[in-house]
Amino acid sequence: MSDPKKPGGLGTIASRRKKAVRVKAKSRRTESSRQWLQRHLNDPYVAAAQTDGYRSRAAYKLLQLDEKFGLLKPGLRILDLGAAPGGWTQVAAKMIKKNSKLVALDILPMEPIKGVDILQMDFLADDAPEKLKALMGGPADLVLSDLAPNTTGHPGTDHLRIMAMAELAAHFAVDILAPGGAFVCKFFQGGAEKEVLDMLKRHFTKTRHAKPAASRAESSETYLVAQGFHP
Repeated sequence: MSDPKKPGGLGTIASRRKKAVRVKAKSRRTESSRQWLQRHLNDPYVAAAQTDGYRSRAAYKLLQLDEKFGLLKPGLRILDLGAAPGGWTQVAAKMIKKNSKLVALDILPMEPIKGVDILQMDFLADDAPEKLKALMGGPADLVLSDLAPNTTGHPGTDHLRIMAMAELAAHFAVDILAPGGAFVCKFFQGGAEKEVLDMLKRHFTKTRHAKPAASRAESSETYLVAQGFHP
């Protein structure tokens, strides 16, 4: 259970709930889109992000993961993969502050964030690891990945695509992390994650699953936190 007194704590967000909004059915709106819009408008984390100045509700997922695992510390070199629109980057920038280096990377453009180096590039490019190490002044201490491909609406296909992205991010993290480093990655439960988990267990002292309170209960989304990297 999150501490309601800490940023992103479940109690803090829940206390901000407003009167529920109901979205009426319209001829041009499908039932699924109506349900999505109603859920979005009534999501306390969406409202909290607007109040707190975060670019996305995903910011609270990282806050809650950090609360549990102690990921964000001063003096770290941190890489945020697939950072746009920047919710996770905003959290990391606030938490690490002095003597740290934070790089945000995405193939999409992203508005500037104070104290952050933002790169618009593909992390799968052959020269990406060396470019990033040069920019950070050395290997990363923490790689964050909230990456997810565009969905098709077919659960089986989407699960395979998401896990393929997680595997690519995991291999990239192994290439760029310093000894003792950590990796945080979005996972989706569904049976295709064993290969990625086995690979990470060979390279990290601890690998643990976590589902932050900010992750919707009906979603199969979870996060894998791998700590204690050994090349």
